[in-house]
Amino acid sequence: MADTPRGEDLQEVARAAARAFDLVPTGPDEPTPRDGIAQRLETDPDTVERDLIKLVLTIVELLRQLMERTALHRVDQGDLREDQEERIGMTLMILQDRMSELCERYDLTMEDLNLDLGPLGSLLPRDSG
Repeated sequence: MADTPRGEDLQEVARAAARAFDLVPTGPDEPTPRDGIAQRLETDPDTVERDLIKLVLTIVELLRQLMERTALHRVDQGDLREDQEERIGMTLMILQDRMSELCERYDLTMEDLNLDLGPLGSLLPRDSG
């Protein structure tokens, strides 16, 4: 015999659905809340390209930082030869330079790429200092 959901479980599902529907695209005459918890997606054709670039660069930056941490861990463990360390270091520096160039081209900052995940904090670690 299957358990039936309790009232509080149904309320939680209703709240989750309401939060999900907060992410529907805004209409052309609707203001976009900037300080609210849930922001609506802007589907203005003029900003779609920039927003897509922002998303792609965010993913690339996340992967770059993960690769950098992995490389540092491997260097600390002594898993790499000196030429491998040098090649990885150069590759990561070049990738960081390209990220900076792309951010500049699309008028973005690294902070623009750091998505706010609400109670989880930010996607990318914040620089200390």
